[in-house]
Amino acid sequence: MGFRLANIGGRAALVSGESYYDLEKISHGDFSQDPMEALEALSELSALDAQLEHFEPSGQLADIELGPPVPNPKNCYAVGLNYRNHAEESNMAIPPVPMVFTKHSSCISGPTADIEMRSDYVDYEAELVAVIGKPGKDIRRDDAWQHVAGLCVGQDISDRPMQFSAAPPQFNLGKSFDTFGPIGPVLTSLESLDDYHSMEIRCDVSGQLRQSDNVDDLIFDIPFIIAYLSEIVTLNTGDVIFTGTPAGVGVIDGKYLRDGEILTTSIEGLGTLRNRCVRVADHSRADIVPEAFSKLVAAAREKAAAHQ
Repeated sequence: MGFRLANIGGRAALVSGESYYDLEKISHGDFSQDPMEALEALSELSALDAQLEHFEPSGQLADIELGPPVPNPKNCYAVGLNYRNHAEESNMAIPPVPMVFTKHSSCISGPTADIEMRSDYVDYEAELVAVIGKPGKDIRRDDAWQHVAGLCVGQDISDRPMQFSAAPPQFNLGKSFDTFGPIGPVLTSLESLDDYHSMEIRCDVSGQLRQSDNVDDLIFDIPFIIAYLSEIVTLNTGDVIFTGTPAGVGVIDGKYLRDGEILTTSIEGLGTLRNRCVRVADHSRADIVPEAFSKLVAAAREKAAAHQ
């Protein structure tokens, strides 16, 4: 048994094919409308999903706009340099342990929400996202999958001037602007996936392919990340973990997101995000290209040129 959990107008829904089923309605009130509360009863959610054929659909996905399947996580973690090819293109050493930073949970947005940009150096990073179901502390790596409610597609959007506006760089604010964490389109349970260890991940910008890899190339896999994090913090139901991005980010070739472009991010079996990029304003550092930022770009380009 498994499930695909959606957020439709702030209401939890189960998805089957192109139809959705309002969770509060089909459960006769056993579940509330809150998608976050649904994550606290995963067995019951799967059991209800198995009975969807007995209910009339509440509507069709084509007629609605999906919100983030996990709209209000308590914590949002992310891992940097977690694909070897991304570490290599960034001219950085592969870290000995996960390079964890946080994205403020207020950045979370939906699978078709606009990305609101405030500089000319906003970058994309396609990512596999894991969501915690069963909470835990000091979770063993062998037990880690039991604590995962499901997986979804994510984008770790980055404002590079803000990220590199200080030395050392500050990842959290530069990656936490409002709308900088689109996730979705739905949360898919592990039981609903043929092989969640190996899924193709792709990102294109207005039809131009920028990133293409497989999530089996992660340096630190999801069980390792969960075990590592839970040594330090208690993982809560609904916590979101962005697991890292493969090579092809815009900073290397200066291919930043531009007003009006469509950012499309897909992971095999999980679906697709389609986010329009909108230039809304300038932030206080928008026109400043910090020295650390310039050095990173120069070193990466020099290395790339040497391999041509």
